[in-house]
Amino acid sequence: MKIFCVGRNYADHAKELGNAVPEEPVIFMKPKTALLQSHTPFYYPEFSNELHYETELVLRISKNGRYVKESQANAYYDSISLGIDFTARDIQAELKKKGLPWEKAKAWDNSAVIGEWIPLTDQLLKNPIHFSLKKNQETVQEGDSSDMIFSFNKIVSHISMYFSLNIGDMVYTGTPAGVGECVVGDVLEGYLEQQKMFELEIK
Repeated sequence: MKIFCVGRNYADHAKELGNAVPEEPVIFMKPKTALLQSHTPFYYPEFSNELHYETELVLRISKNGRYVKESQANAYYDSISLGIDFTARDIQAELKKKGLPWEKAKAWDNSAVIGEWIPLTDQLLKNPIHFSLKKNQETVQEGDSSDMIFSFNKIVSHISMYFSLNIGDMVYTGTPAGVGECVVGDVLEGYLEQQKMFELEIK
């Protein structure tokens, strides 16, 4: 199982971090050990002093493939969820200054939260998909799939040009503006439309 992530897929988020809006999907990966298992506590990482949440729509790959055409990419994913790509922002800033890879800031153990999966039906795809994150019962981040720079199909097709898609792989499709810091004791709740997808406390 592989975890693919898309960076800077919402223009406002790219701007809030001072990044250029990309001309093609920015892809990075997390190892399977990054996935926080259900009913496992989330602990603030000891190596960071600035932990940020990044809420994202997540696709589940349902078919093996390579070199998938964008027009056919919707046949390769069948479920959607909501997740958090936790980021050690202080570590990332130092790595970016040095022109180094981001893995230490993005891919550490338990840095990828995932909610429950729901079938991605044609009816659900007819309209933009809205999602949000609450921190301590206050909405802190909201997103809409219509604001994505690169669509689900474009992302999946692009990934398949470089990596094989395998059943069970996950694709974090990018975070909208509003990312922010969280501390020990914060409770984070993710919603896809009106449905709660996950809840966790920072320990």
